[in-house]
Amino acid sequence: MTDSLSLLDAGQVRAALTYEALIPAMERALIDFSAGRVVQPVRASVAVPGGEGLLLLMPAVYGDVMGVKLLTYNAANAARGMPTYWTTVHLFRAETGEPLAIMDGAALTEMRTAAVSAAAARRLAPANARVLAVLGTGVQARAHVEALRTVRDFAEVRVWGRTPAHAAAFARDAGATAMEAERAVRGADVVVTATSAAAPVLRGAWLAEGALVLAVGSYGTASRELDDDAMRGAAVVVDSRAGAQAEAGEIVQTGAAIHAELGEVLAGTAALPRAHHVVFKSLGLAVEDVAAARLVWERRGG
Repeated sequence: MTDSLSLLDAGQVRAALTYEALIPAMERALIDFSAGRVVQPVRASVAVPGGEGLLLLMPAVYGDVMGVKLLTYNAANAARGMPTYWTTVHLFRAETGEPLAIMDGAALTEMRTAAVSAAAARRLAPANARVLAVLGTGVQARAHVEALRTVRDFAEVRVWGRTPAHAAAFARDAGATAMEAERAVRGADVVVTATSAAAPVLRGAWLAEGALVLAVGSYGTASRELDDDAMRGAAVVVDSRAGAQAEAGEIVQTGAAIHAELGEVLAGTAALPRAHHVVFKSLGLAVEDVAAARLVWERRGG
């Protein structure tokens, strides 16, 4: 093991990242991914025999660095009083394979996911967007409020959660207003779905014309946060066509057509979508983790 290898915990990762730096880094990574300048297979998932556990591997080679995010998931951990997932990101120098850093993956994932949504909102949300609705009260919901406020000046933030006490606490912390889901979504310019729901929590009938939906919560073909109407009337933008067609329940279950990858829209190689509303379905890309990890490493003097 090299003497220069950095081991970075969540606090060190957060201290090195700001959304002002991370959002443009995610934009560059997405553009490069869609342009074919990234080597990245679709993530691999390995089931743990005899249990509910999964091991997911997300590798990518990106310019002068390469890396892999290792993530374990076990829904039964909730009953054990433990996190349902654990994750680390391993960064290497591409030319030599030299290990550069191992860092907390939860903090990195939280911030890069919200930064990608903010990049999407900067390009796809109405320029005069004033109302943000957030369905969900967890880590991603909170990160999205912070990140999205860097790209749009929201006059009102609304939040819904399955547990009213959690929604009320979220609202106090975020300067938002807690309310039921339909009321939160109606008239909102940007809607975030950041839940662990397996069945839809967002109805297309609630969405205003021109709204942008940032769908980040569900993963896998059996789960989705948006109903048929929300997908049927939308222009759908994704982070990865291959990933969405293999892993996004909103797309697989409805057969929704994909308008473009976000990187194509950001690069100007795909036109801005025109539809009643836009859905950005984010599943997360290994290149996002690698680009964010490189930013952490560089900002710490690497």
